[in-house]
Amino acid sequence: MRGRELRGELDAFLAETEQDLVAFRRDLHMHPELAFAEYRTTQRIAERLTAAGLAPSVLPRGTGLICDVGSGDGPTVALRADIDALPLQDEKDAPYHSTVEGACHACGHDVHTTVLLGTSLFLAQQAAAGLLPGRVRLIFQPAEELPGGALEVMAQGGLKDVDRIFGLHCDPRVDVGQVGIRPGPITSACDKLVVRVSGPGGHTARPHLTADLVFALAKILTELPAALSRRIDPRSSLSLVWGKVEAGTAANAIPDAGVAAGTVRCLDEDAWHAAPDLIKSLLESVASAYGVEATMDYTRGVPPVVNDEVSTEMLAEAAERALGAGAVVPTQQSLGGEDFAWYLESIPGAFARLGTRSPGGVTYDIHQGTFDVDEKAIAMGVRVMAATALTALWEVGPLDSVTTTAMA
Repeated sequence: MRGRELRGELDAFLAETEQDLVAFRRDLHMHPELAFAEYRTTQRIAERLTAAGLAPSVLPRGTGLICDVGSGDGPTVALRADIDALPLQDEKDAPYHSTVEGACHACGHDVHTTVLLGTSLFLAQQAAAGLLPGRVRLIFQPAEELPGGALEVMAQGGLKDVDRIFGLHCDPRVDVGQVGIRPGPITSACDKLVVRVSGPGGHTARPHLTADLVFALAKILTELPAALSRRIDPRSSLSLVWGKVEAGTAANAIPDAGVAAGTVRCLDEDAWHAAPDLIKSLLESVASAYGVEATMDYTRGVPPVVNDEVSTEMLAEAAERALGAGAVVPTQQSLGGEDFAWYLESIPGAFARLGTRSPGGVTYDIHQGTFDVDEKAIAMGVRVMAATALTALWEVGPLDSVTTTAMA
């Protein structure tokens, strides 16, 4: 199928389904579900896939599903969308605002899910017409925000026999009709750190007779991030930022315990692996200087998402052909975390940013209760994902070889 033919078929498909897809997204937006509780969302997706003649397989927990389109002959390409919402209050004044107290699709996962559903329905039509040169695995993943859903998918064989995997994420800093592309690392590692400090306690009138725990905790809060910046290559952008501190109950009593919690973010995979041992060593050094005991709980989050160069070229070429000249724009590496990284530690693939901002309009940042998108982004995402799947199935190599492939 040549590029103009594919665009024509996508035009015809979206002319019939775009409004239905928008309605599907709004329904998900009104009924957000948190990580590993996406039962209704999973059911709605499964119903639509089944009606299209596909055979979705729900994951064992009952949330999230996997579904193959096409035959097992030829390569297998996976497309992934995350389906969970955030524990935030929806603050929008929109007819489709969340009906669930304290839950909101503030990261665009409802858009990701709808884009993959639309892509699935289009690819099902292509397969029925004998135009799909291989198999596409659709991964509707639960619990990205936890994170952990990607590991659940992998444990259930979601990547078995898959050659490449692709995904999109809403980006409110990019205009609708554009896709942000970056080879190599595109997100950062993100871990959680909890530090607990203990001492004998005492009276604030006699700090010299005890260990001044609050003072020691304050030193840990300031000196630990500062020391890290001198022990790791600054190009790694390893950062420790505290988000919670607790100690004491009375103004005139030195407490015997305190706690601080924060996140560790890093752009470099080697620095990410080295971070726990280094932080532990620095923590013990600072704590001992002030006569307190300090322990830490270090919880691994996700490694950086590192895009494979060949897969990134495939996605960029497909996006350019599907959306037109100038659609592909460079994007920076983010300090945000994304569990798509676990897939890319196993197989090659690429992750891109889908523009959701109305040109000239307001930028609604993700992870805020006011977040919303220009819904034209849904059709754009379907075009990009469908074109990318077909490009990868035909094993497109260098860009100058595209003329011999499905996207020529």
